[in-house]
Amino acid sequence: MSPRKAYETELAELDTLVAEMATKTDEAIELAVESFAKLNLSLVDKVRKIDKEMYALNIEIEKRCLEVIALQSPVAKDLRRIGTYLKVITDFDRIGRYAKDIAEVTAHAKSMAHFKPLVSIPHMADMAVRMVDLSVKAFLQRDLSLTKEVFDLEDQVDSLYDEIFREVITYMMEDSKKISIGINYTLVSRYLERIADHACNISERVIYMETGKRVQKL
Repeated sequence: MSPRKAYETELAELDTLVAEMATKTDEAIELAVESFAKLNLSLVDKVRKIDKEMYALNIEIEKRCLEVIALQSPVAKDLRRIGTYLKVITDFDRIGRYAKDIAEVTAHAKSMAHFKPLVSIPHMADMAVRMVDLSVKAFLQRDLSLTKEVFDLEDQVDSLYDEIFREVITYMMEDSKKISIGINYTLVSRYLERIADHACNISERVIYMETGKRVQKL
C-alpha cells in the first residue's frame, strides 16, 4: 500500500470513529431526556456508561490524529481536516457530559413528581439531536448546505429555552412547592441549549475545514 493510500485509509477510519462517537452522543441525549421525563434511574446508569465509552473514543481519535500529524505531516486542507477532528471530538465530549448532567438531575429528582406533562423539553431534545446529526453529516459528507439548517434550528432551541424558563418561573412563583422540580426543568433545558451550541460549533468547524474561512453563529 502506497503512503498516500495508507494515509487516506487512516482518515477514513477516523471518519468511522467520529461517526461512532456521534451515534453514542445521540443515544446519550435521548436516554438522558427519557430518564428525566420518566424519572427512570436505570437509564441514568446507561447514560453514565455511554459517557465513559465516549471518553475512550475521544482518547483513541486524539491518539490517531497525533500519529497522522507526526507521520504524514499534513498541510493546508488536510491539516485543517485533522484539526477539525480534534475540535469536533471535544464538542462531542462536552455534549456527552451535558447528557450525563441531565441524567444526574434525574438521579437527584428521583423522589419528585413532574408538575406538568413534559412536552417542550422532549421537543427541545429532538431538535438538539437533529442539530448534532446534521452537523456530523455535514462533516462526513463535506456538505456545507446542511450547516444552515443547524444554525436555523439553534434559533428555535434558544426561543424554546426562553419559553420554558418563563413558564417555569411562573409556576414557581405561584406555588413554592414547585420550586425544586422547576429548578430541575430549568437545568435540563439549559443543558440542552448548551448541546445545541456545541452542534453549532461543529458546523462552524466544518465550514472552516472546507473553506479556510472562520464563521461564528451569533
